Amino acid sequence: MASATECRNFVIAGHAGSGKTTLCELLLTKGGVISRPGSVEAGNTVSDFMPDEQERRAGIYASVMNCTWKGHPFFFVDTPGYAEFIGECAAAIRAADAALVVLDGIDGPQIGTARAWKMSKERRIPRFGLVNRLDKERADFKRTLEQMRKNHGRNVIIPLYWPVGSEANFKGVVNVLFDKEIPPEIADDVAECRALWMDAIAETDEELMMRYLDGETLSDEEIHNGLRQSIRNGSTIPVFAGSSTKDIGITELMDAMVDIFPSPLNYVTVDGAKRKISDDGDAIGIVFKSINDPFVGQLTFVRTVSGTFKADSDIYNLSRPGVKERFGSLFFMNGKQQTPTREAGPGTIFAVAKLKDTHIGDTVSSTQNETALPRINFPNPVTSYAVTPAKSGEDEKIATALHKITECDPTVRLSRNDETHEFLISGMGDQHIGIVVKRLKDQFKVEALLNTPKVPYRETITGNGEGHYRHKKQTGGAGQFAEVFLRIAPCEEGHEFSNEVVGGAIPKNFIPAVEKGVTEMLERGPLVGCRVERVHVAVYDGKYHPVDSNEMAFKIAGRMAFREAMNNAKPILLEPIMRVNVHIPDDYMGDITGDLNHKRGRILGMAAEEGMEVVQAEVPLAEMHKYATELRSMTQGRGSFEMEFVRYEPVPPNTAAEIIAKHQQEMEAEEK
Repeated sequence: MASATECRNFVIAGHAGSGKTTLCELLLTKGGVISRPGSVEAGNTVSDFMPDEQERRAGIYASVMNCTWKGHPFFFVDTPGYAEFIGECAAAIRAADAALVVLDGIDGPQIGTARAWKMSKERRIPRFGLVNRLDKERADFKRTLEQMRKNHGRNVIIPLYWPVGSEANFKGVVNVLFDKEIPPEIADDVAECRALWMDAIAETDEELMMRYLDGETLSDEEIHNGLRQSIRNGSTIPVFAGSSTKDIGITELMDAMVDIFPSPLNYVTVDGAKRKISDDGDAIGIVFKSINDPFVGQLTFVRTVSGTFKADSDIYNLSRPGVKERFGSLFFMNGKQQTPTREAGPGTIFAVAKLKDTHIGDTVSSTQNETALPRINFPNPVTSYAVTPAKSGEDEKIATALHKITECDPTVRLSRNDETHEFLISGMGDQHIGIVVKRLKDQFKVEALLNTPKVPYRETITGNGEGHYRHKKQTGGAGQFAEVFLRIAPCEEGHEFSNEVVGGAIPKNFIPAVEKGVTEMLERGPLVGCRVERVHVAVYDGKYHPVDSNEMAFKIAGRMAFREAMNNAKPILLEPIMRVNVHIPDDYMGDITGDLNHKRGRILGMAAEEGMEVVQAEVPLAEMHKYATELRSMTQGRGSFEMEFVRYEPVPPNTAAEIIAKHQQEMEAEEK
């Protein structure tokens, strides 16, 4: 096995349709893994091997591949470009040493491009750009380059290779730093890029800078070293030019992967401290992917961070103390093709079958003495549905199947809402949820029904109120008697209960029963049957009977007195408010802000991020259920958004009246 210094580990990311999968096919072909590239249209590519990917003719899952180029093992991951499958990209970037972001030379930077730049920047790994499909009609390298420079800066985005010819006449690329024979029509562009690179290279070392400013000529080795350093510290993003369908510029790209992409032998930060990575020593790795293989069961994918994992060995799950696993056979993967290996050193990605309690984000090690690596940060879901089985009695079956799916996709979240009593499935959009429902049917033979989830409204009061109830029941033998006087008032948060009874009007042993009755009413308020909060309840008077009074009587009296007090204290509805960040191209700014205002949203501000405009707003959850689909429609798939809960706020009176009226109609229908 090659040493870690020769290994290259990178993720291939970018917007859908930019040619990532076609590029991967060419890398595998040139690396001798396959005899010729497959095509997305034919459904025979190595990476898009899952049935739903072949059906859609698009990537849905991250796919792990490897090949060797000039003695250097490449381990790389092809990632989906659609926003709803961003979790796959996030996990792959976590496992990578570098990010190659592929851009369409026709359409330029898109939302998928921005996400890839952002996530790889947050991971602090070197970033590289490939302007692809330059052989196509309307492809324009300079236009795409200027868009990138507008987003990131002219001194950051610097072409390392410049195309020769364009569209159907695109025939090659030249290295702006080292090639001597430059076609006259691109000489000025190449000279400008070379000057930008020399400035960036000189800035990596003070002595180098002084010599460069003095007019000295730097050696090729000094230029190479400075280039690597500039890329490694993140101050520059080299840009390549090419066509993966015509195999133009890809050999140069692969040579550059060997030459300037980082090796795994660097440092990793654990608990704020830097730790040197080495070939030997304790093996430590991060689990970043899991799939259900129809033949071998669960396959777990591990990126080796340091040391070397061995087949047929015991390992420890550092993220779950006490969990010990057995690594049987280790496999290097090319899509679904498995190649057994006896060991896997730094930078490699391998799969292992049938682990019992190891999950995505966990750290595995050959020893218990290591410290767990930081977990993978997955984006929060933006769409939720209430899910029920199509056939009665299959609740447990559908829950089990969904839990297996979440094992392979952490962006699918399951929860049971205690307030609405619904079982919820949450994901990154309608397409994402649709894929999950299809997997339930195809893989687990259970059909699910999806419904719009109920909004978990809350109820509170805006004034003070008093309530009184006398409970008296006589039906032969022992009767029931209790009388309770309550007063309620607003409080800051939650709810409070106090006993202000004096003189024994209600014996102390019955006060807990009154409180229990109040607590039950706090779970189902009088307006729409939702949880009541921000109220202070005080019982201050009452009556009892030495024979007929009991706990049940006081619980009933407390419940009914609270209902009357609530009605007298100006009750209102509260609704959940979400903080929403919408990422869009500038062209759609007016449409998006107008739509958010229509949804009762408040625009908080606007910002620019990785070349996209970000609209920051607060919007009621009730207005956001279909937003993933609506945004895709409004922006032709070029927008995305993030959403998280902020707080509860009063519902506007006219909207509240509609909600209350609808609830009353439903209650009347149930009673009939």
